Amino acid sequence: MTSGSEQPGGGMQGGGQAPTGRPDSGLSYVPAGWLIFVMAWSVYGLASAWWLTGNSGLPDRIFYFLLGGLAVDIITILWGLYLLGLAFGRSARFPRQFIIWQVATIAWVLARQAYVLAVPDFVFSARSLLIGGAEIAIGLLCIYLLRRGSGAEGVYARPRAEAPSVFVSIVAALLGIILGAVIGAVGGFLAGSVIADVAEVSCFEGGCGYFAAFIGLAGLVVGAIAGGILAVWLVHRPRRQPVA
Repeated sequence: MTSGSEQPGGGMQGGGQAPTGRPDSGLSYVPAGWLIFVMAWSVYGLASAWWLTGNSGLPDRIFYFLLGGLAVDIITILWGLYLLGLAFGRSARFPRQFIIWQVATIAWVLARQAYVLAVPDFVFSARSLLIGGAEIAIGLLCIYLLRRGSGAEGVYARPRAEAPSVFVSIVAALLGIILGAVIGAVGGFLAGSVIADVAEVSCFEGGCGYFAAFIGLAGLVVGAIAGGILAVWLVHRPRRQPVA
C-alpha cells in the first residue's frame, strides 16, 4: 500500500527532476564525444589547407569545391561549439539540436561523395568512400542514441528556458576563440623558442625560427579550440539556485 505522496513506478514529480523513462546506460554521452572529434577534424582540415591561399593552378571545379569544404569546416566548428555548450549544460535542447546538426552533416557527406564521383577531375578512392560511410554510420548511431525514449532525456534534462540563446552562445564562442588563439599563439611561440634553444635546433636558413613558428601555429589551433569550448561552457554551466 502506497502513501499519498508516493507514485507507483518510482517516478519523481515536479521540482525540475529528470523525467521518467528507461535508465540511461551512459551511451548518450557518445554523441558529444563524436561532436568533439568532428570539430577537431574540421580544425585539422582548416590548418592543413593553408596552401590553397597561394595555389591558382587547380581546376575551378576542384578549387571551389575545396573552398566550400573549408566553409563547411568553419560552420561545423561554430555550430559544434554551440552544441557543446548545450551538452555541458545538460540542456534539454541538446538531443534535438544535435540531431538537426547530424542530419545536416550526413547530407553534406552524401553531397560531397556524389560530387567527387560525378566530377571526372577527381580520382576514385575506395578509402574516401569507406571514410564517408563510417561518418554516416556513426552519425546514424548517434541519432539513435538520442532518440525519444532512449534515456537521454534523463541526462539532458535542464529546462529549455534556462539555456542561453543561440546569439549569446555564438558571441561567447567567437570571443573565446579569438582570445584563446592569441594566448595559444603567443604561448606556443615562446615555448617553441625555448625548446629550440634547449634542443639546440639549428638556425641555418631560419630553421629555429620556423620551428618556433610551427609550435606557435599549433598553440593557436589548440588555444582557439580550448578557448571556444571554455567560453561556451561558462555560458551554459548550470547556475546554483539560492537557498531559500
